[in-house]
Amino acid sequence: MVITGDATTGDVTGVSDADVERALRGLADSRASVRLRAAMAVGSAPDPRFVGPIVERCAVEPEFFVRDMLTWALTRHPGGMTLPALVREVGSGRAQARSQALHSLSKLGDRSAWPAITQEVLTDADDDVARAAWRAAVVLVPDDERNALVDVLVTQLGRGGRDTQLSLSRALVDLGDVTLPALHTAAEDTDPGVRAHALATQRVLRDPDTGLGFAIEEAKRVVALDGAPGMDDEVC
Repeated sequence: MVITGDATTGDVTGVSDADVERALRGLADSRASVRLRAAMAVGSAPDPRFVGPIVERCAVEPEFFVRDMLTWALTRHPGGMTLPALVREVGSGRAQARSQALHSLSKLGDRSAWPAITQEVLTDADDDVARAAWRAAVVLVPDDERNALVDVLVTQLGRGGRDTQLSLSRALVDLGDVTLPALHTAAEDTDPGVRAHALATQRVLRDPDTGLGFAIEEAKRVVALDGAPGMDDEVC
């Protein structure tokens, strides 16, 4: 079990108190490589004592690849241990804590966590949190809640930069044809950003081979041209 800065390796038949202490020190080490090894270790030898510290570390870990390993470590623990901690973290005051908890819930895929995906979470002011919530929602939504989910997601059309818009379009596309009526309405919105985003998402739903990035940029051009003055509109 590799858990410390000196990369000590041994055959593990259980998780001793000493193993736990070394792992927790590794998770807090200043070196990303050590934290990564510690995350691998706690995932390889699951123990209830690791769950809280892993969730807490996700909230502050600066390196993406370490956070990803921490999420993997959580998936190695029983859902009965991890779900309550992650659901609580969705309500954290720290944006990274919320986004990582939502990301981990999407990886666990346990639909019993669905009540945590509220409208407030889906419309979180932080783009990273909202994007994580959209991904989690698509995975966790019960069949009888899909229409209600679409109604919330379409209110976010036109939001943010390219990455945020791509994330929302992917979520809507993944939900399938149930999104089409709402997208049709949004495609006639007075806001050109909303209109373009809806048109692009509609296009990808009709033709999955169309790249989302291309569809969004093309829709923006179409909407811009549609709003441009023609010859009859020019003032002489």
